[in-house]
Amino acid sequence: MNTPSPLCPRLTRACAAVLRAGPDRLRTPAMRADADAILFSAKSFAAAMLAYYLSLRIGLPKPFWAIVTVYIVSQTSAGASLSRGVYRFAGTLIGAIATVAIVPNFVNDPVLCSLVLAGWIGLCLFFSLLDRTPRAYAFVLSGYTASLIGFPGVLDPAAVFDTASLRVQEISIGILCAALIHRYVLPKPMTGQFTGKLAATLRDARRLAGDALTGTPEDNRTDRRQLSLDLLTLQGLATHLPYDPAPVTPRRRTLQLIHDRLARLLPLTADIEDRVHRLGIGTGEDDLSALVGAVRAWIDTTDADDGETAARLMGRARAVQKQLAAGAAPPGGIIGANLAGHLAEMIGLLHDCDRLGQGMTARWHARRAASLHGPARARGYVYHRDPWMAARAALGCIVGILGGCAFWIGSAWPEGGTAVSILGVCCTLFGTFDAPVPFVVKYIVGSIYGVLISLVYSFVVLPQVTDFGVLVAVLAPAFLFAGSLQARPPTTFMAMGITLTIPILSELGTSYTGDFAASLNTVIALFAAVGFAAVSMSLFQTVPAPVAIHRLLRVSRRDVGRRARGAAPNEAHWTSLMIDRTALLLPRLRASGQADADVLDDTLRHLRIGHAAGRLRKTIPRTTGEAGAAVGALLSAIAACFRAGKPTDPADLVDLDQRIETLMAMMGDGAHSSRSRTVDLLIDLRFALGAGGTASKENTAHDR
Repeated sequence: MNTPSPLCPRLTRACAAVLRAGPDRLRTPAMRADADAILFSAKSFAAAMLAYYLSLRIGLPKPFWAIVTVYIVSQTSAGASLSRGVYRFAGTLIGAIATVAIVPNFVNDPVLCSLVLAGWIGLCLFFSLLDRTPRAYAFVLSGYTASLIGFPGVLDPAAVFDTASLRVQEISIGILCAALIHRYVLPKPMTGQFTGKLAATLRDARRLAGDALTGTPEDNRTDRRQLSLDLLTLQGLATHLPYDPAPVTPRRRTLQLIHDRLARLLPLTADIEDRVHRLGIGTGEDDLSALVGAVRAWIDTTDADDGETAARLMGRARAVQKQLAAGAAPPGGIIGANLAGHLAEMIGLLHDCDRLGQGMTARWHARRAASLHGPARARGYVYHRDPWMAARAALGCIVGILGGCAFWIGSAWPEGGTAVSILGVCCTLFGTFDAPVPFVVKYIVGSIYGVLISLVYSFVVLPQVTDFGVLVAVLAPAFLFAGSLQARPPTTFMAMGITLTIPILSELGTSYTGDFAASLNTVIALFAAVGFAAVSMSLFQTVPAPVAIHRLLRVSRRDVGRRARGAAPNEAHWTSLMIDRTALLLPRLRASGQADADVLDDTLRHLRIGHAAGRLRKTIPRTTGEAGAAVGALLSAIAACFRAGKPTDPADLVDLDQRIETLMAMMGDGAHSSRSRTVDLLIDLRFALGAGGTASKENTAHDR
């Protein structure tokens, strides 16, 4: 009798373990990302070939533009693909109309024609930088469509209208095919991605609230940074939701209400953290310590949306606030009352977020909105817009294009029109970045691969192809590989260099031409234009990270002064605007290599100072006599301290702290209808400034 080898059972068990682990490995983030990239690439290639086939059947002379369009508008989600297609169509149509209006009227003067075209492209870039939403893509397209059609059309102005009309048709077919394939073939809705991100953001907000009561300052800094970035990401995703194929999408007003509460939560948790540390609240037996412990326990519970518990905690916080405010003789009394009031507000904001998150798809009627603890009026995300920086980038774009035009006109280079058109595309497409050159370099690397692949296709493979099915088969390897790279953010621009070069340089038209000289001239024009664009953009369109950081901080400080004067917008607008600036600072700080803790703390401090100063301004009409005049004088001093956006002098901060202390004593001795409200705001302002001059460290990171 043979005894079984011990190796067999071991091998059997190992194979079974591998088979059991297989599905789990496929569910890892890396494997899911690979699967999503492959699916995106396959769908984009199918859409490109469908667009190419339809363009050939219709008889369009340059059907490769339909292929290029598919890869430009395709996104990993169905909603983003459709919205990008709509914006591209609108931008292409407007750019084509502008070109038809410009070129025939100025063609007799090439210099003036170049100046007008460059001015239009720069104007489109200016508005795209001001918009800062995905809709800005329409402005970008308006600019570089004019560049693609206009500069080559200078040599043949009579054909500009026909060229523009055909280009719109080719692009429209590409947009239509991309939208259909991504929407109806294994669609990937954005609504699921958005709701998942929103759920994670709400968890981050609760963790931030809990850390304000228990965590270390460094933990809270990290949580606030993450919340700022989460709000910007959610806004970008929400822009595409109206185009999403999901049967039910979150309602816009509900999302705005959630945003307003999360935005207010960010500075509010900083206020609470300061007071908890100042009072040294721990496990004491007093009412305030017990309240903090109860709120902490409520935040940590899984059933955090319990309305009854939230209402009971809010009532308890208001009771503690009144109790401490009534016996406000000790310094800790009024600060404790202030903390209790902030706790009540934080509970209300968190409970509102829970309720709104559960009812994202429901219509919020006036009666339901009135039951919210926070404001029922929705403001939503507010973007920071800087016309001066946008104008600077637009002017740099114009200068770079005019430099290329000067070389083209002066040298009478036959391919100069093509080169300048590519230059205009680069200056517009990459001009939305502070530092565009690294992205241009990635595009150049992709273009090198695209040129090599195109030459192989043009003079080795395509001469042997006589059937459309065979053509699809031979094109598949290159486009499928490039498409999978395009789905991954680190290689997106390199992939664009491949997918945009192959169709144009291989001349995937109605028939095979195989003109080596023409291809060589196009390659020279391509690399000359992209290389000149890299040099031009490094000189005229690059904003160093320290310059962008200084500009953002300067504008924030200036707006603090405007808030103190009563000239800036309301609290919700101000809070959201400053959070957007924080989100803009984070990547720039990483790029500059600066330590971000001090800079972000200063931005949050500016937000809190402006919030308290703006609200304090509203109490002046209800504060009569000497106290009202003192409040006005204090706000004027704050406006002077932050005027012109200059860093504040530590001596000025000490003076402001003394003014607040004097004013609080004055309010305590008098009887005013808004006394408690004014004292609360003075405490907020004092803590935001640094509680007795300690905010002088504000200047340490500004001008590094």
